[in-house]
This record gives sequence, structure tokens and C-alpha cells, in this order.
Amino acid sequence: MFIGLIAATNLSLSAQTKPEELFPVETEDTFEKEYQKRIKQDYIYGVYIPKDLTDAFVQLNRLIDKESQAKFKSLPEAIAVEKLHFSFGRWMIYNWSFYEGSRLSVYLKNLGIYNPDDMAIFIMLSYHRNLNRKSLDVKTQIEQIQAKRKKEREGRLQQGQILHEEKRKRQN
Repeated sequence: MFIGLIAATNLSLSAQTKPEELFPVETEDTFEKEYQKRIKQDYIYGVYIPKDLTDAFVQLNRLIDKESQAKFKSLPEAIAVEKLHFSFGRWMIYNWSFYEGSRLSVYLKNLGIYNPDDMAIFIMLSYHRNLNRKSLDVKTQIEQIQAKRKKEREGRLQQGQILHEEKRKRQN
């Protein structure tokens, strides 16, 4: 009965809360201001944000124990990236704020990588190569990511259906 009373009290209090108080609507200006602030921060929510790829490697070496590094290193690179994308990759996307913006996401965008999943894949593959003392071949990686995205985009456009088409006469 006590639990029911608490639940009913919480329900009535939440009914009085306006939706915009729970989920503030951001205007483009407020979003942009917050984004500009975030991309300059060394820490977001207490998590250190690397400034570039080398700094990301340093942080990953600190965060990942030697045994896990050895397991990751021993896997073939394609399997390492595919197998850990939804754990290790998601951790990077969330903690290093690839969606919301961070100094690392800006660094990666400046390289030509715009999708958060691609950012995580790029870092994981580069980290794997770094651990194995292989050439990172950043330029080729970026070209492959961009080609893959372009192909996916073209495929979606070809499969798309025109909902409405209109022709207008130009007035001079």
C-alpha cells in the first residue's frame, strides 16, 4: 500500500510537469551555442575527450587492460571491428559524444568522416593497426568509408519512389 501511495504521488507530480520542462525544445540557436561549447571541452560529463587520433590511442591504452588489448590485437582486423562495433564502438560513440559533438568528432569530420558509426569504425581499425604496428593508411581508410557511404546513398536513391512530381514554367 505504501508503494502504491508513492507511485500515485509521483504520477500526480509528473502530471503537473510540463513536457518542455522534461524535454526542453532546443532551437537551432541554442543547439549551435551548446555545440560550439562542447567541441572546445577537454571533458564532457567527466569523460576525457581525445583531441585527435594519437590522443585517442593514448586514452584507449589507458582504459583497456593489457589482456584485452592482446585479444583485440590477435583478431583479424575486419573481425575485430565487426565483433566489437556494438560494444567498444558504441562506447566510443556515446562517451566521446560523436552525435552531440566533441573536439574528437570535429577532428574526424575535418578528415572527412561524418557518420558516428564510421567514426568508431575508423578509430577501432586504426587502433587495431596501431597495436599491430601496421601502417594506419588513413587516406585509404577515409576513401573507403566515403565510397561506402556514397554507394549506400545512391542505392537508397535508386530504390526510392517519387511521391509527387511537379513541373513549373519559369517566369522571366
